[in-house]
Amino acid sequence: MGDIRRRGAVALGLTGLVAPLTLALGATPAQAASCTTAAGPYQKQVEKFLGRPVDGRQSTTDCKAIQAFQNKHGITPNIGYAGPVTWGVMDLMNKQKAVGTNPNRDGKCPVNKGRIACVNLTLQLSWIQDGSRLVYGPVPVRTGRDGYETRTGLKKVYWRDIDHVSSIYNVAMPYSQFFDGGQAFHSVGLSMWNPPGSHGCVNMTSTTAKKYWSLLKNGDDVFVYGRKPGT
Repeated sequence: MGDIRRRGAVALGLTGLVAPLTLALGATPAQAASCTTAAGPYQKQVEKFLGRPVDGRQSTTDCKAIQAFQNKHGITPNIGYAGPVTWGVMDLMNKQKAVGTNPNRDGKCPVNKGRIACVNLTLQLSWIQDGSRLVYGPVPVRTGRDGYETRTGLKKVYWRDIDHVSSIYNVAMPYSQFFDGGQAFHSVGLSMWNPPGSHGCVNMTSTTAKKYWSLLKNGDDVFVYGRKPGT
């Protein structure tokens, strides 16, 4: 989310569009936190998600695998504990994956508007459809955190700025497409599963934001519905 009065040209490095649900364990930060020896309340679920032996007991290898996942997605504390935040991210990933190529199976995003960008806050997914035809997606997105919720309802893209910079937060918002006040689609240099969420904008990877930029134009409809977990 950002004030739409100021522009600039800043590029950020972005995470990939589709993040694998299994992780290489060698990409931990130089200042990695110490691993905990305690088993968390979601130990078995987390072990299963990561392809670890499901025994509900914390091992050094379990902890490193959990910690790598936490580091990848900016989850803190990153001590390898299988707690509710870590499992919440994994559970959301599972639900997103289960959607497959039919994101509007609930019929909540209008099919009588022509081309429209849909945002399902509950599943943190977005896609573009034309009538009932899926044009692009679904892709994971990162929407407004508690207190800064992305507003729901039918809206329209009203202003686009490829090199926008927020004067409120002083951060780059590349490929911004504003649809509700200061709320916009734009790319960020964070994991799409990085908690707790944005300041109201619909964050995207660079690949997704560029694709949305090419597919949408001023006046196109946007429909936001559902409720982000934790808000």
